[in-house]
Amino acid sequence: MLLEKTTRMNFLFDFYQALLTEKQRSYMDLYYLNDLSLGEIAEQYDVSRQAVYDNIRRTEAMLEEYEQKLQLFSKFRQRREAVDALAADVEKGGTDAGEIIRRLNELKEFD
Repeated sequence: MLLEKTTRMNFLFDFYQALLTEKQRSYMDLYYLNDLSLGEIAEQYDVSRQAVYDNIRRTEAMLEEYEQKLQLFSKFRQRREAVDALAADVEKGGTDAGEIIRRLNELKEFD
């Protein structure tokens, strides 16, 4: 569960980091990408551990809200699954050109 949350937050951060403040980006980068503890981040910024925790939790909630509204990560996953399925079909062979074109057109609709 923890790894799942970390992976999700990393993806959401990748998609929406431009919408965050510099401090939010920095805290999330240090916590999720560089694996620093709350205490280490607090020491680096000369703030309390609780301040770092609160900022990260608020930022996580913001990222989830952005995803709920914009669905960038969800659409990314759908496209990746469709591409993987198409690639698997092509590797197996027997997929005709019409089917490949149909699937490619479906991918275009994800935008």
